[in-house]
Amino acid sequence: MSESTFIFNSRHPEYIAHAEAWRRAQDAYSGGTEYIRQALIRHVSEIPLEFEERQRRAYYFNYPRNIAQRITQYALAVDPVRANANAELVEDFSRSGLRANEVMRQASTLLNIYGRAWLFCGAPAFEGAVDRERAERERLRPYCVALSPLSVKDWAYGDDRRLLWAKIEELHTYDSDPAVLRQTVRRVRLWTREYWKLYDPREGKVIEEGRNLTGVVPLVEITEPDGFGLDANHWFEDVVRISDAILNNESEAQMNVVKQMFGMLVVSENFQRGAAKAVTGGKKTESDSFSAVVARSAALVESPEEKGISRYISPSGVETLTIRTENANLKQELYDVVGLAIQSRSKEAQTAESKAWDFQNVTQFLVNRADLLEQAELRAWEIMNRWDGSVPVPEVTYNRKFAVRDLEKNIAGLLQLSNVPDAGIEYRKAALGIAVELLDAIGSIPDERKKALLKEIEEIQPAPVPELDFGGVDNDDPDKEAKQFSQA
Repeated sequence: MSESTFIFNSRHPEYIAHAEAWRRAQDAYSGGTEYIRQALIRHVSEIPLEFEERQRRAYYFNYPRNIAQRITQYALAVDPVRANANAELVEDFSRSGLRANEVMRQASTLLNIYGRAWLFCGAPAFEGAVDRERAERERLRPYCVALSPLSVKDWAYGDDRRLLWAKIEELHTYDSDPAVLRQTVRRVRLWTREYWKLYDPREGKVIEEGRNLTGVVPLVEITEPDGFGLDANHWFEDVVRISDAILNNESEAQMNVVKQMFGMLVVSENFQRGAAKAVTGGKKTESDSFSAVVARSAALVESPEEKGISRYISPSGVETLTIRTENANLKQELYDVVGLAIQSRSKEAQTAESKAWDFQNVTQFLVNRADLLEQAELRAWEIMNRWDGSVPVPEVTYNRKFAVRDLEKNIAGLLQLSNVPDAGIEYRKAALGIAVELLDAIGSIPDERKKALLKEIEEIQPAPVPELDFGGVDNDDPDKEAKQFSQA
């Protein structure tokens, strides 16, 4: 086997074990018509004509995408703090216009979908001396992009627990010459700590190569430690399976509604025989068969011993209601599987202990996610610093305060408490202090500002009591009232 053939075909054991599930998760996240055709199941008694119609009518509630994006939105609701970061790189982290926040959101969503994600930190190749003007004109600076695990085919770690080498699949389009037909190919780039090589399947050999000036493989692996770290499958596989069940159930419920509007014809056996003779001209052959297609399916036939009456039948609405009740339960279980306990079936019926447990469950999940992303981004900055020593390694801090409680009810309750009549100054201070804590949970107020707000609340003084004015009557002058009467 040649070197290029081996480079293209080798796969890491974990890639081989999980590639099929990763592709299914990717398809479920993408959704659309192609995924409906992939996930919709034809049941045994369903004729091809009906299944084809059901496929055309089906619609997909994309719960996998909703869940993957929602976790990222919660985890990165507050922008990370990057002290001493290169502003230009923060605004264009990918060298294609994506900010640092956007690249890390992509990494977080990939982690939700696959349980593994990669950050690749590279730099454009160039020749000759580079001054500031040329660097800005040609945008010669390091960059960082998020990769799915389907792009990193094979890799190995050394004794120092750092990557020894990795193979990345790149989708490249040759279209620079307008006179040549555009062609898109999958190339493979091999990275080691000392060099890199680019293989093109059209050539079957190395088409480019160069030195790796960083001394490390410029990839950062992000893996959920309680998933693949314990040799377990990723929880998103369960999300996809439950979502597929909802898709199939909803499709059946939809077709039941159609059947209720367009019933199925039942004819007597005698009618069937007469119709068959009419079709064949009175000549019966083995190859001839009677099939009366009405509305949306073939007619059912009854013998004379049965009712013998031609009529339409349709399913009752009970079946549809049962299916959709089951779907509502599946949706709840779907969010419980992910740990999004904020979607509780009945918050009113939950005990205080249950709500506290749910809150801690979700909060800890998001804190762990913030830890992973913070460490990965910091490692990415370190690699970019190896590419270009003028790029500083910033102090990266991700938010770890998450407001996952029912904020609407908390705020409404706080407003009601604040409007209690005849409340004293200490009561008002306590209510304002709670408001500051709530704001901090939502928006992560800096410590200095939070201290200033609390100090300001503590220094609030009671409003002065206004002096009573009885229309200018001077009670100290007993003759004043008499004078007013005399003038009148």
